[in-house]
Amino acid sequence: MTSWLAEVASLLDVSSVFLFLITLVVFSIPVLIIFPPIPVERSDALGQTHSKIGVPPQESNLRDQWTAAARAATTTNGHANGRAGSSGRPSPPKIHSLHIYPLKSCQGIELAEATVLPTGLEHDRVFCLAQLKTRKPRTDPAAAAAAAASSKKVDYWEVLTLRQIASMANIKVDLWVPDASKHSRQLGPMTGEDGPGAWGLVETMAAKLSRGLSAAPEREFMLPMSFPSAHEVKARGYSHAEVTHFRNVIPSLNMGPELPKELALYLGLEPARLGLFRLDPAQRRQVLGCAPTREVAGYQPEIDFQDAYPLHLLNLSSVRALESKIRRDADIDRLDARRFRPNIIVSGLPEYDEDDWRSVQFKAVSRQDADSLFDVSCRTVRCKLPNVDPATGIRHKVEPDYALRHYREIDAGAPKKGCMGMQMCPLFSPDVASHNLKSRIRVGMEISVLKRGAHHAL
Repeated sequence: MTSWLAEVASLLDVSSVFLFLITLVVFSIPVLIIFPPIPVERSDALGQTHSKIGVPPQESNLRDQWTAAARAATTTNGHANGRAGSSGRPSPPKIHSLHIYPLKSCQGIELAEATVLPTGLEHDRVFCLAQLKTRKPRTDPAAAAAAAASSKKVDYWEVLTLRQIASMANIKVDLWVPDASKHSRQLGPMTGEDGPGAWGLVETMAAKLSRGLSAAPEREFMLPMSFPSAHEVKARGYSHAEVTHFRNVIPSLNMGPELPKELALYLGLEPARLGLFRLDPAQRRQVLGCAPTREVAGYQPEIDFQDAYPLHLLNLSSVRALESKIRRDADIDRLDARRFRPNIIVSGLPEYDEDDWRSVQFKAVSRQDADSLFDVSCRTVRCKLPNVDPATGIRHKVEPDYALRHYREIDAGAPKKGCMGMQMCPLFSPDVASHNLKSRIRVGMEISVLKRGAHHAL
């Protein structure tokens, strides 16, 4: 036996062992690329039957947002004529990019084209996160029973936004739609274990193998885009509840059981006090204030979890103009247009040209398209939310809020507040049935300002 081992050892010299290891590595690399040792995630399984929509980051139409060509425009008598094209003649102002935010105040999705509904862009701000808070009930101090009642506390849900928790900007959102060309196949069991211990090490290694050495583990959860049926509500443990947003009390569906506890911990909240809400389509909020009336629009504009109006438009030139006013430091040197969370970004216009728009039309670029018409209802009165950098989730202490208040206090209805962007309501052809109100917009559509006039925020 000893002699046999000695004979084998004599054959396995250093060069042979080295050659064997090199061969093993060379043959293993293609196998690892095709079948990576990474746990199957929900999105991996979803990709077998669905396709992810949106413009890839490397193809974003905002890649050039800081260049002069993206915002340059020529003017005549203060009105936009467009920017010079390759022929030397001015090209008309256009839609530069489109954005939706399915989960309010989280990362958005850039689109090349979008469907316009009475509520705004399809899939925009359909969900929101909310925190369960406690307050004393409001009572009449003159009432004798008030003293007893005031000692009682009431729980209520409040919508969470970047105003309260800046790190919400780091919650990535993907939107998947069914793809008839794909067929399901089994990938294996999906991950679902908690992170600590050995499994946490596996998740860390998987993240670095799949997304690079700087990557950290992520936790996924999936939500249906269709409103759940009564059976699904009961089966999945959802509950109906009211959620407050500003002064509005909104009847909604709490889909909190879908949330992983890691999300609450990441946001600095107790898991039991974090909820996920979907607004009941049958109880959407009607938009009043500066919005067109039913008699004018042919329908009453309504919203999901938007702050006030269905759509937000932003002029790229205006962002650059405001950028020139900010007090730069190590934490802020330029302004990303995404700070203002617009749905429609336009370019080729003079700075602040949009301030007096009252009606605007986006012109079709092909025979398959039709013109889209919008009522420009009011200016967007800004809070401190744009101080949050959408790329990092870090809030700047001062800018651009300081610049907005000092240089953009332009609306008599919003004293001591800055304005940036315009709030809009879609308008549809009177020939379209009320249950089929929709239009289509896409990047590159030309802009025609149909009416201008004064605004006064309400």
